[in-house]
Amino acid sequence: MGDHTWLLLVHAAATCYMTGVIWFVQLVHYPLFARVGRPGFSGYEREHVRRTGWVVAGPMLVELACALLIVWVAGGLLAWVGLLLTGIIWMSTWGWQVPAHRRLEAGFDATVHVRLTRTNWVRVVAWSGRSAIALTLAA
Repeated sequence: MGDHTWLLLVHAAATCYMTGVIWFVQLVHYPLFARVGRPGFSGYEREHVRRTGWVVAGPMLVELACALLIVWVAGGLLAWVGLLLTGIIWMSTWGWQVPAHRRLEAGFDATVHVRLTRTNWVRVVAWSGRSAIALTLAA
């Protein structure tokens, strides 16, 4: 795997970065949504979505590309499990988190907020697993 070291290191960096982001979001950021206050929440949520997009879009795309390339050039069970976890993350993002954020842009809804926070655990667990896999592959 020596000639693919750069790929494994970029993959590990993007994955570990996203794992840190998702843990921060889960433990700090999402719980604080309930404290923003209803009058300013819609604007806050729109800004959250816009600013978070800049923080996560690039690393998520790099991570996806790396996961696909690793399966392509090296294969192996860990690479395939990592790719599967990437798919779970993307499905969770587009199936649960994005729709919840769109609903919250209309105003704070406690039920949607709870659903957003609970379903986000799927991404927390998947990214944590991906980090373990990415670091194992890079080691």
